[in-house]
Amino acid sequence: MTRRFTVSGFMLALLSLPVLAGLAGTIGPAFGYLPALGGDHVTFDHFADLAAQPHLLRSSLVSLATGLVTTGVSVVMVMLFTAGYAGTRMFSRIQHMVSPLLAVPHAAAAFGLAFLVAPSGLIIRLLSPGLTGYTSPPDWLVPQDPLGLTVMAGLVVKEMPFLFLVTLSALPQVPVAQTRTVTANLGYGRIRGFLIGSWPLLYRQIRLPVFAVLAYAGSVVDVAMILGPALPAPLPVRITGWMADSDLRLRFLASAGAVLQFGLTLMAVALWLIAERVGAFLLRRISGSGIRQPNDQWICRIACAAMAVSAAIVFLGLLVLFLWSIAGLWPFPSLLPDNMTLQSWTRALPQAVTPIVTTIALAGGSATIGLVLAIGLLWQGSLRAGGALRVVLYLPLVVPQLCFVFGLQILWLTLGLDASFPLLLFVHLIFVLPYAVLSLSQPWQALDRRYETVATGLGKSPLQVLLLVRLPMLTRACLTAFAVGFAVSAGLYLPTLLIGAGRIVTITTEAVALSSGGDRRAIGVYALLQTLVPFAGFLIASLVPHLLFRDRRAMRI
Repeated sequence: MTRRFTVSGFMLALLSLPVLAGLAGTIGPAFGYLPALGGDHVTFDHFADLAAQPHLLRSSLVSLATGLVTTGVSVVMVMLFTAGYAGTRMFSRIQHMVSPLLAVPHAAAAFGLAFLVAPSGLIIRLLSPGLTGYTSPPDWLVPQDPLGLTVMAGLVVKEMPFLFLVTLSALPQVPVAQTRTVTANLGYGRIRGFLIGSWPLLYRQIRLPVFAVLAYAGSVVDVAMILGPALPAPLPVRITGWMADSDLRLRFLASAGAVLQFGLTLMAVALWLIAERVGAFLLRRISGSGIRQPNDQWICRIACAAMAVSAAIVFLGLLVLFLWSIAGLWPFPSLLPDNMTLQSWTRALPQAVTPIVTTIALAGGSATIGLVLAIGLLWQGSLRAGGALRVVLYLPLVVPQLCFVFGLQILWLTLGLDASFPLLLFVHLIFVLPYAVLSLSQPWQALDRRYETVATGLGKSPLQVLLLVRLPMLTRACLTAFAVGFAVSAGLYLPTLLIGAGRIVTITTEAVALSSGGDRRAIGVYALLQTLVPFAGFLIASLVPHLLFRDRRAMRI
């Protein structure tokens, strides 16, 4: 028991202290306290400077709306699809289609969507000139539309797969099949019966990941830089610009902006909690109305189409990125390039070697450490010891990156710690560990404990049971958790940019840096390289179990 709580205490400190210290490092300069830059007294002047920034309200509203709309659409679509197809062959097909999307970084998916919907993108090329009459690209503010609708669309197609896979992990803990049988016998349709009987229990299991999506979508930087409006830019993009400015006095303004962003996130959470209350009230009214609504196939088909289209958009976007990476001359409105060439690859690859190696080292190191810590947490039963660790586990995901990573950067500088690989690895681990635990927890709990009981009866110690029985049987789950952590680390932009201080570059920071330029061929190359790195992790997770257990049929399933 003492050892279990020792592990819990260590993990609580590992996850909470950097976040809390980062928040303190952000709040202090916001109120004027940053001795390194001459700030030695509390003042509200920096908030006054922030309020005087042009179009601040519009930037803030776009960020707030992005978080709420993205989360709302993603949750509703996943809920309706799960309600209509859980346990069916279509559910399995969509699952296999959506699962690889975890390997696609947000920035790469955003670039792909931008190349699809841009005025000279693939969609308008498919329709021109026959259906539109356009012989030159139309003058549209897409993808950088002023309302941020393109940002919302780009985030929805990435967050829906995440919430879907989280839902898959939670489904075994909810008696969906039994509840469906009962509600069907009472005459309810699949969706209404699911909402009444299973959704309240299921939502309770995925609530923290939903809040993580809400915080991330409202404060994302890289996707907003690629797809978001430019004048004015969303608030997180403007804050990042103030942070990176050569005028160090703007650090106070950036801190005040980060505090505002944190306030917007709290407002989004409060509005979401109100929406939960309203939804619970409506659900009670639906339950008591007696209306069965057995004919809901059209709603099921819409939800299925939404899931399939979101996956298709990402895959089609990757195809367009590939075409641009090998395109020679590609005039509008030609559907395909006039000629193909590898010049963009041969020109970019020598420069991309160092970022790729750095990305693999960071992702591999943080994913390995995260997997070991996740195994230790689950083995010691620390997550069952109380609710505190389970909540703190999601703290780095629920608190916006912008609000505490900037504070960590200031804290490291105050302590005299320069940008270094071990420091950046530690920060990556903060974000990787929650995903590793999330990926591994359901297979860990689902393993039949009778195997361990037999091994214990044969005289094996708890450590021997772990190493010789449980971990070999969970090889695929462990490798999948490693691959998820690897992909999360490889896709981190803001923590790498700030903690690395521009001296440690990864393929993600290089790809996003290209977004300000107009070279679509270079963007295509770097975005594909950014995708291939985490995809390699998932490929290893799929192939290694087949090689290890090629002579054991049951272990290959």
